[in-house]
Amino acid sequence: MTTPAKNTICLWYDRDAEEAARFCARTFPDSSVGAVHRAPGDYPDGKQGDALTVEFTVLGIPCLGLNGGPAFKHSEAFSFQVATVDQAETDRYWNAIVGNGGQESECGWCKDKWGISWQITPIALTKAYTGPDRAAAKRAFDAMMQMKKIDVAAIEAAVRD
Repeated sequence: MTTPAKNTICLWYDRDAEEAARFCARTFPDSSVGAVHRAPGDYPDGKQGDALTVEFTVLGIPCLGLNGGPAFKHSEAFSFQVATVDQAETDRYWNAIVGNGGQESECGWCKDKWGISWQITPIALTKAYTGPDRAAAKRAFDAMMQMKKIDVAAIEAAVRD
């Protein structure tokens, strides 16, 4: 038996933890699905043999999907922030999440179809708004505030202006 991670993110799902884990494994590098643990008996929102918990990794982060039923919903209070190297990577992740039943939000945020929030954040954006040139940082920030999916070229143009 392997030693479990010291800290694991537990994500509560209605009943689709395995599907969500498999989506992450298909979409992001350094992501995989591990053990699927089946319920040893009936429980309030499921039956014996249903997937109860799913061990998975998202971009190297250990997670546990718990099929706990409809009692709790996800919110933007928790999100995965994914640093992307260019527009192609930004587009790939954004389109995978939104195109698989998710929804766009603002400033690089979107939600997957299970309600988990994702920040698809180009490194160029982070460098722009945290850089030493505060006027350029404000221009980049102001440009970002007008976007849903981040447009790297527009951010870079705002920094140059």
